[in-house]
Amino acid sequence: MKLLVPLILLLVGTGAGVGAGIVLKPAATEEHAADTVNCLPGEHTVSAETPANVQAPEVPAEEVAYANLENQFVIPVIADEKIAAMVVLSIGIAVPPGGEDAVFAVEPRLRDAFLQVMFNHANIGGFSGNFTSTSNMRTLRQDLLQSAQTILGANALDVLVLDIVRQDV
Repeated sequence: MKLLVPLILLLVGTGAGVGAGIVLKPAATEEHAADTVNCLPGEHTVSAETPANVQAPEVPAEEVAYANLENQFVIPVIADEKIAAMVVLSIGIAVPPGGEDAVFAVEPRLRDAFLQVMFNHANIGGFSGNFTSTSNMRTLRQDLLQSAQTILGANALDVLVLDIVRQDV
């Protein structure tokens, strides 16, 4: 009898929490509305760093939108078989207007592909030393763009590194 009352309270509390979560869940379009920003004329041009084998379609600057991936990427930097640092990145993808939904529809695949690119970048020393040098960042952006275009096709116009932080352990 002593265990019955706490068990009932636990079940009622859990059920109430799940019910409240379902009722208060925002619509999918509202959930991603803050993650997309329409660009003003002249604010964005397709990067000259785009690899030669990847052709981004020419889209006027006023017709570009951004889809920011919701969660940050955390990449370990390994040195001497130990974690030497952690790198945290926030990524955005430039897409034609209306292409934001296509990004969010395949976000798990994009995250997986981006993580693999960033792990490879870390393994070749891209996040060691002066990790924000122009050549390191150009290489990372090119690889991320190729990966995004493999999944999104011509809808991926550019990949933006919005934030990057390295914390030595």
